Amino acid sequence: MTRAASYAIHALVHMATRKENRPLPSHLTAQEEGIPERFLLKVLKPLVSRGVLRSVKGPNGGYQLAKAPKDITLLEIVEAVDGPIQATISFEGKDTSGLETQLEEICTNAADAVRRQFQKVRLSDLAGK
Repeated sequence: MTRAASYAIHALVHMATRKENRPLPSHLTAQEEGIPERFLLKVLKPLVSRGVLRSVKGPNGGYQLAKAPKDITLLEIVEAVDGPIQATISFEGKDTSGLETQLEEICTNAADAVRRQFQKVRLSDLAGK
């Protein structure tokens, strides 16, 4: 998992644990979670694009969850920020033994298992709600 995905998870858990679902300015989330604000803004943008967060402009603006925490999966968060979880393997050279095919299958199975596990975990689980 990348640092960006980790920051996104921390920010969303922070939002989910708040009593009210009012827009929260990014600088407060950054300060309270110890995340550099400029980096946090880059992380939040794809979450807005994917419908996980809502961005509210104006003096009382900020970011808020676009859905209930129980309706947001860990997979949704991670893939919004990092892109699809997939098997990546690169082999430079001639593979006459079929090892490359075996390794590709193992990596694909591992990626599928991670995706299934992340799909089971809800933001509400992480936020203790």
